[in-house]
Amino acid sequence: MTILVVGASGATGRLLVEQLLKRGQKVRIIVRSPDQLPAAFQNNDNLSVIRASVLDLSDVEITHHVKGCHAVASCLGHTLNIKGIYGKPRRLVTDAVRRLCHAIKESKPDEPVKFVLMNTTGNSNRDLSEPISFGQKCVLWLIRLLLPPHVDNEKAAEYLRTQIGQNDGMITWAAVRPDTLIDEREVTEYEAYPSPIRSAIFDAGKTSRINVGHFMAELITDHDTWNKWKGQMPVIYNVDAGIGEARSDSRE
Repeated sequence: MTILVVGASGATGRLLVEQLLKRGQKVRIIVRSPDQLPAAFQNNDNLSVIRASVLDLSDVEITHHVKGCHAVASCLGHTLNIKGIYGKPRRLVTDAVRRLCHAIKESKPDEPVKFVLMNTTGNSNRDLSEPISFGQKCVLWLIRLLLPPHVDNEKAAEYLRTQIGQNDGMITWAAVRPDTLIDEREVTEYEAYPSPIRSAIFDAGKTSRINVGHFMAELITDHDTWNKWKGQMPVIYNVDAGIGEARSDSRE
């Protein structure tokens, strides 16, 4: 299997790449600065590095890079500084998702390509009746007004949900929604749910980046996991986040 990963030099993206390589997958990554990649990536025959910014590539170039890929994963995000939050491109994630999906269709794959998007638990799946308190709605309204990256994350998932939908013949998708991201050295037990089981604003849980990478890799490489979550926006929490005993899915 060949997988294209964008956002591979980020804190979560590199962990996803690591998980895929451990599974023996062939991985293509598009990164602006290969020097930021871990040293362990440098001499891996299963890793192909494309030095570029995904939005600077032409449509023809993006189509060339996705051709032959069985899956595409995006861990793109905005740098958490003034320029990254309020500067251009304001729609980094959305534009990348849109252009990558267009490229997939232009490549005319023999079978549907999986698209896995890293998103956020602060974004609702509007295919479901996810309850949101009045207080959380007010805070989210302010976040949308003041923090453009949140709107970008929402629009990226909405593109998959509404423009690709559930019955596209060339693309199937899942948008992974972690809660508050933390750093851990090893994969730990985690749980996945169709919708948040706690407030992302007033009762946030924790999700380690390495668990996000692991779950995204499971979606891409494990048939049963994909069939369970395709066309959905699973929310994942670390088990030690105090979320109770009920489980929808777990991995160790």
